[in-house]
Amino acid sequence: MTAYGLTTTELFLAAMALIFALPWALWRLLRTDSWAPLVVVQIVMGIVLGPGLLGQAFPAFHQALFTPAVVQTLNGLAWWGVMIFVWLAGIELDLREAWAQRRDSGITAGLALGAPLLLGAAAGAGLLASGGGWAGPAATPWQFVLGLGMACAVTALPILVLFMDKLAILRQPLGQRVLRYASLDDLAIWAVLALILLDWVRVGRQVVFLLLFALAAWAFRRLMVRVPERDRWPLGLVWLAVCALGADWAGLHYMVGAFLAGVVMDRHWFDETELDSLRHHVLLVLMPVFFLSTGLRTQWTLGGSAVVLAALALLAAAVAGKLLGVGLAGRLLGWKKGEALVIGWLLQTKALIMIIFANILLDKGVITADSFTALMLMAVMSTMLTIPQVTPRLARLQALMEERR
Repeated sequence: MTAYGLTTTELFLAAMALIFALPWALWRLLRTDSWAPLVVVQIVMGIVLGPGLLGQAFPAFHQALFTPAVVQTLNGLAWWGVMIFVWLAGIELDLREAWAQRRDSGITAGLALGAPLLLGAAAGAGLLASGGGWAGPAATPWQFVLGLGMACAVTALPILVLFMDKLAILRQPLGQRVLRYASLDDLAIWAVLALILLDWVRVGRQVVFLLLFALAAWAFRRLMVRVPERDRWPLGLVWLAVCALGADWAGLHYMVGAFLAGVVMDRHWFDETELDSLRHHVLLVLMPVFFLSTGLRTQWTLGGSAVVLAALALLAAAVAGKLLGVGLAGRLLGWKKGEALVIGWLLQTKALIMIIFANILLDKGVITADSFTALMLMAVMSTMLTIPQVTPRLARLQALMEERR
């Protein structure tokens, strides 16, 4: 028996009930869907239930509920859920379509990524210069600065899909353009992460992994086109686990392996409805556990005001950089009036992928728990701005396009 006379299994189930009940109740009672969809509320509640807030207010209760055994079990579920989610994001990448529209896609994606990366890196350099407590024990200055810069540049493709579906533009030409830009940026994000995590001590393992991965991917693709679709799902999951294992063994982190496992798979191998359904159910069933698992890692050891100020600085860099980059792309490519602002605000969506990215940086000692908390707050604020900022601008853009017809 453990705290309150409950077994570890009973504490785990109590934690699961809290994870699913509390965000849903707040989402329903406060009717936040117009500015904070359920997934955003779940992320916020993950932070609230962490040691920095609930743990400070009710330390005895927090320690009794979230015992090491319960946390370990939650982490196992979270790892698998987020690996599936990242794998699906890799499958969704359509590089052929991006290549067909390479001038528009390349200029826009490059500027939409590059401008916030530079401003975010500048904010990271400022935090580094302000003193200790932000950079992790294993970080070199360039890794820390580049990591924070890329965190400011991230767009969360899966949440972007949910938002555009809610705005009824996902299958429209504008929505498909935005997906292309976000897809290319997703690819760049994981490439930069691999660079940040490059471990010169273990570089031999990493070279071996990449060579074996290239050979295995060739064989895997040949196998997948020869089997019926009902066999592709279980084979794909085995492929996911093996690639994640290999990447983690090489020191690149299992999330890099999960993304690579998806990238080499073709979306047309699967029924689109089933892909959408799987993504929806992973979000519903497993990702809330990941959000709580992430929230349990937040800390405020440098003080709440310092962490909030850091989050606001990073938010300013992310928002200004994305809008400047997309605005410049719009001028170069001759977009219609109002398009750049709509696209720029849509690409602000950061929750999930940015949080996954920050988790990896924390795992590898590139950032501290305080930096992680600041990035979490920045991701939540950026994502919550998206729908309120896009909705009126999109209505004006659509009205203008109707007038021109």
